[in-house]
Amino acid sequence: MDRDVVDELRKANKPVFFAVNKLDSRQRADNLYEFFALGIDHLYSISAEHGLGIPDLMDDVVRRFSENAARAENDTQQDQEGPTESLRVAVIGRPNVGKSTLINRLLGFERSVVDSTPGTTRDSLDTPFNLLGEPCILIDTAGIRRKARIDDRIERFSVSHALRVVERGDLIIHVIDGPEGVTDQDAQLLSFAVQRGKALVLAVNKWDIVSNAGGKVEKYREEVNYRLSFLEFVPVTFISAATGYGVRKLLETGMRVVKNYRRIVSTSAVNQALQKIVRAHSAPLAQGRSVKFYYGTQTDTRPPTFTLFVNRPRAVSETYQKYLIHQLRENLGFEHAPIRLNLRARREEKRVKR
Repeated sequence: MDRDVVDELRKANKPVFFAVNKLDSRQRADNLYEFFALGIDHLYSISAEHGLGIPDLMDDVVRRFSENAARAENDTQQDQEGPTESLRVAVIGRPNVGKSTLINRLLGFERSVVDSTPGTTRDSLDTPFNLLGEPCILIDTAGIRRKARIDDRIERFSVSHALRVVERGDLIIHVIDGPEGVTDQDAQLLSFAVQRGKALVLAVNKWDIVSNAGGKVEKYREEVNYRLSFLEFVPVTFISAATGYGVRKLLETGMRVVKNYRRIVSTSAVNQALQKIVRAHSAPLAQGRSVKFYYGTQTDTRPPTFTLFVNRPRAVSETYQKYLIHQLRENLGFEHAPIRLNLRARREEKRVKR
């Protein structure tokens, strides 16, 4: 019954607040986890009789409708500017890697100043454009240098601004200088994007130069994967922004990543995959005690986030969590998408003596 009601409310496409009532005792509160199996992102535990949890619920209700009213007013004023929920694409990279050249090719006109001098483009502007049929907003950055090596105040501002651009972006295209290869700076920037849970694509630029010098795609890809082992799920594309080589494939790859980045799967699919994953390789014992996974559900997108209920969350090692993430990505069709994992405790049911 509860599942049917939840499904119907989701179809309404309206703000919904899910509250679990009568949680006025610890024993009843322990049963809250059962409702997460419905795939609900946020639950309010309340006791209407005793007033527990009601203030938090009502505060969020009032806040939500206040935000909707402000958003509706803004939408009315911005109707001529296009959809406000357009995909935000950020192109980042160190100075002089061909970032501006790629941006101009994506837009079809020269918007950024292109110069061989590192750091030539210093400003950052948002520009609407069409990405394979989908309206997008291109967020331009001025290249990034390590803060410790920058003396110019303007460039210091550009660095912090570029990192904020990553925060705003949905799809991050990180441009690497092909002839120079992956640098420590690249690794740090990519790590930042991964930590923020962004959809990410690597674009190895100036591939025409590397190829003419005898470079091979597979060998170069191996080197990238070796230097950036924490990005094993991120696709690597090879382009020449100057000639246009590989740019179409880069965009197609980016849209595939975004599709999975936004993807939602059913709770039943998550649990079928979880059972298969744990059956293939169970969690190691912790202090001689077994770790049991009961069930899981997807609780968010962008990035896809899964909550798994387990008897001993702290006993699940980091290595096994990486295994779970890798297998969930593979079994549920989230190829190239970042995945976040939440582990929550569930108390084992006490057996009733008869």
